[in-house]
Amino acid sequence: MKHLYIIGARGFGREVYNLFMQCKEGLGNIECKGFLDDKIDSLDGYMGYPPIVSSVEDYEVQPDDVFVCALGNVKYKKLYVEKILAKGGNFVSLIHPGVQIGMNTKIGCGCIVRTECSISCDITIGDFVTIMGYSVLGHDCIVKDWAHLGAYSFLGGFSEVGELATLHPGTRLLPHMKVGSNAIVGAGSVVLRNVKPGVTVFGVPAKNIIF
Repeated sequence: MKHLYIIGARGFGREVYNLFMQCKEGLGNIECKGFLDDKIDSLDGYMGYPPIVSSVEDYEVQPDDVFVCALGNVKYKKLYVEKILAKGGNFVSLIHPGVQIGMNTKIGCGCIVRTECSISCDITIGDFVTIMGYSVLGHDCIVKDWAHLGAYSFLGGFSEVGELATLHPGTRLLPHMKVGSNAIVGAGSVVLRNVKPGVTVFGVPAKNIIF
């Protein structure tokens, strides 16, 4: 029996627990034992969830433990995943059973893929990537480690999303376009030109913005 712990017990954590319940039959002999979060009252007022057992910092990884990270901010996701990896922890991917996946597509470890996504053929998805519901990935896309794709994202064929990049809900990435590492694309934006690493773009067409 494997014991699953979800990193993060807040809104996204509760969503990921529901995803686990939808995936459970296909995961084999695994039980969700609870959440790791330093905000111990995160589940107050919510019913039916397993407990918060510890913070990430204080948790001692056991041989039968596996983990998934339910943090939407890519920088915090990387930070807390690496804390568990440093303790010898192993991560699993949760992929909704309704997701369509084409041939020759590779999905790394620690990924979260939510309901009704369409992932075409010959795609490479790295480790610890989050793909929210109803997203569409065209053929030959590359999504690198730690990236976050918001709900209803669209990636055209041969497009690429860099490490730690964030696509907010409704992003449209045209074929062959690239979003650089650590870049952010605002909600509803249409990417017509490559997005440089570390910049934030927004709009139709997407343009650089400075806060």
